[in-house]
Amino acid sequence: MAGSELLPLEDARARILEDVLPLRPESMPLSEALGHVLSEEVTALLTLPPWDNSAMDGFAVRSEDVATASPEAPVNLAVVGEVAAGHEPEASVVPGTAMRVLTGAILPPGADAVVKVEDTDAPAGLAELPQVVAVRAAVAPGKDVRRAGDDMHQGDHLLEAGTRVTPAVVAVVAAAGHARVNVHRLPRIGIMSTGDELTPLGEALGPASIPDSNGESIAAQIRAAGGEPVRLGIAPDDRAVVRERLLEGILAADALVVTGGVSVGAHDVVKEVFREIGTLDIWRVAIQPGKPLAYGSAPRPDGGYCLLFGLPGNPVSSYVTFELIVRPVVRRLRGEDPDGGRLRVRARLADDVRKSAARRAFVRIRLEADAAGGFTARLAGSQGSHVLSALAVADGLAVIPEGQALTPAGTEVEVIRLDVEVTR
Repeated sequence: MAGSELLPLEDARARILEDVLPLRPESMPLSEALGHVLSEEVTALLTLPPWDNSAMDGFAVRSEDVATASPEAPVNLAVVGEVAAGHEPEASVVPGTAMRVLTGAILPPGADAVVKVEDTDAPAGLAELPQVVAVRAAVAPGKDVRRAGDDMHQGDHLLEAGTRVTPAVVAVVAAAGHARVNVHRLPRIGIMSTGDELTPLGEALGPASIPDSNGESIAAQIRAAGGEPVRLGIAPDDRAVVRERLLEGILAADALVVTGGVSVGAHDVVKEVFREIGTLDIWRVAIQPGKPLAYGSAPRPDGGYCLLFGLPGNPVSSYVTFELIVRPVVRRLRGEDPDGGRLRVRARLADDVRKSAARRAFVRIRLEADAAGGFTARLAGSQGSHVLSALAVADGLAVIPEGQALTPAGTEVEVIRLDVEVTR
């Protein structure tokens, strides 16, 4: 059961990640796997290139036949045919002969080098096959030849489990001969906003209502982290309604993210509902913004469990706590390193920063390159937990440690970059 003390961020993350395992693997067509994470290593099913081939449009030759060739003294060779990519050579290159080859074509037997067409008297582009070609440059053995297996050999280890499928990964997996891959299922993350004051986007606002920005921002953060948002709508500050909605969400999602209702107000019902339907394992973390953060889990009828996250209602607090706590969980559910994905740099503060001495602060900043090749971190605007305009222009979170209320300008701090995604 959670106590009232403030839990250090590292302890909260470690406690939560103990409960999180990657979602079950599934096989899917490679064409549908973009954005998923490999659940097992990928090895080459074939050798690539499967045979020596030409890296240029030109003529396959025996290098010894053209060892003396130059613009002033070209060597004339009889042309015995042509081979293009996708076709087999119909003849061999013997002493005193050459074969026209196109890029990617199999190197014909007997040849050990390629002379590019620009170093001959043959015209480039579409042209009749000449009977004789004048070679104007000497070439060494292997010149402009791609050797069999230059890229991969059958059985080679290519990619590790935990690798995100990017367009480049799709290319190498396809080239290795795989039509399907084994990946982790994308995590389904339920989102519910709470508060009598919230109105769905596009609907008319009442005299005491505001748009539900948290629902939209959390959905966007889930997508950016590689999950699938499951929208559960807006719940009023009513314990029975919140409970009913969460029980529905448990059946549809791997984790639920609820914004609002987790502090100490008379209408803050979420953490009590967590206790009713499952557990409340963490409440209150020593971070600023985002202290009132609730975590627990609830059982499913199938014997599994659903992770429960209660984030503050203030929009900046909600955004930052998702970044620090929920995003690593989404990454682990996907099969990725929970601590990866964000580039961290060092920067010097351009402004004084004041905060609660007992909590670690995550200050919204703009990074600027300095004359020494490093970074300066300048406050993006007001640091109030309700000020979304500053968050929107921030490209990093400056980490201000516990134990100090004032951090003066010029202090070097760590910055979590929000504008750079690191994958492997």
